[in-house]
Amino acid sequence: MGVSMQNDMLDDFDRRILQVLSGDGRISVTDLAQRIGLSKSPTQARLRRLEAERYITGYRALVDPIRLGLDHVAFVEVRLTDTREAALAAFNAAVNRIPEIEQVHMIAGNFDYLMKVRTRSMSDYRAVLAEKVSTLPHVAGTSTYVAMQAVKEPGGLDVGDIVT
Repeated sequence: MGVSMQNDMLDDFDRRILQVLSGDGRISVTDLAQRIGLSKSPTQARLRRLEAERYITGYRALVDPIRLGLDHVAFVEVRLTDTREAALAAFNAAVNRIPEIEQVHMIAGNFDYLMKVRTRSMSDYRAVLAEKVSTLPHVAGTSTYVAMQAVKEPGGLDVGDIVT
């Protein structure tokens, strides 16, 4: 079932639940019910359904990487030597084992993947690039772009704008 068809199955209460939880994942069910205008029992049932149907995939704390000293961000274009399914699967499995790689997206364009890599410094990044990224399966080449400032980061998502 496509995303737009699944979104059609959400009513206004479901959308409000998702919007409230995207801003405060630790809100109590009682407070959530009050915020969306339902009683506790139907809110709890909707919450369980949204979790079971994977609209809600988990809850986590958003940690400030800058306060942890991880303020060097690089975006890396990766070109592969082979883009058949087995090569893509090997590459995908390998990138998931590198903790400094925060995000990886397969791209339709002049390169194959775009990675977001977070480290403490440029020298740490150079080591990650040389010892980890460049040794990933089927890597033909990379291009790096260093971020100067984060304007919008995860956690700034307004689900209300997306699920309506």
